Amino acid sequence: MTTQQGSGPISGAGIGLRNPHLDDMLSGAWPLNWLEILVDNYLGRPRQALWKLDSLRQDHPMTFHGVGMSLAGSEALDREYLQLLAQRMDDFEPQWISDHLCWTHHGQHYLHDLLPVPYTEEVVRHVAQRIRQVQDVLGQRILVENVSSYLQWQDSDMTEWEFVNRVAEEADCYLLLDVNNVYVSAWNQGFDARHYIDAVDMTRVREIHLAGFRAQENLLLDVHGEKVHAPVWELYAHTVKRAPQVPVLIEWDNDLPPLEVLLGEARKAAQVLAREAEDAA
Repeated sequence: MTTQQGSGPISGAGIGLRNPHLDDMLSGAWPLNWLEILVDNYLGRPRQALWKLDSLRQDHPMTFHGVGMSLAGSEALDREYLQLLAQRMDDFEPQWISDHLCWTHHGQHYLHDLLPVPYTEEVVRHVAQRIRQVQDVLGQRILVENVSSYLQWQDSDMTEWEFVNRVAEEADCYLLLDVNNVYVSAWNQGFDARHYIDAVDMTRVREIHLAGFRAQENLLLDVHGEKVHAPVWELYAHTVKRAPQVPVLIEWDNDLPPLEVLLGEARKAAQVLAREAEDAA
């Protein structure tokens, strides 16, 4: 079982590519290490209609990011969805594919949110089994991402970081560590974000996400619609000390700014990487 495909390695800082920026990306030579593609936007479409992605991948290594696996769901995995993913992966040869440690639908109802689960040993086994099934279909290990949360399940008998580590170990998968999500959940639930980072099994982390939150009353909301905030940059710098070679991605989904703004955030992330690497030398 493999993780990397494609024509070049993933390293340094990249951005999540959204449709409004496709033409801008094609129009010039942008100083950018890699791109993450929201693969759900490209499923079930004719191969020839995706020529823009084909053009971009000639110069930019790509990864796929999904929101539809519902890895923690209670219903059977959507085999048609997984087959569509497998076909798109054959078409574009991304370095890897990632999805979220959550559930997203029930029956025919798609909830358009990334919903958390109780942190118990039973749920660890359930989610890990589903991840192994996905990996069997796709023929490679996937990355699973921690989500932002706003409440705790009463049934939980372990911390979120313990749960994340246990799932990755049981499923033999990799982790996508979203530092913004860690900070948001820590603020909302009153735990120490640095303790979370220090407890994560960094040998399994293959990618890091950064994004912008929004404050609303006494909560932080994971909106992906602003620049990365100062405390998240600080938490990222702390993370890099433990994971100095892990590539980082700027995620921005709502109220999209000009492409140059995303590239500026990516440059800032690259500077943090370089600074921590220099300090460690």
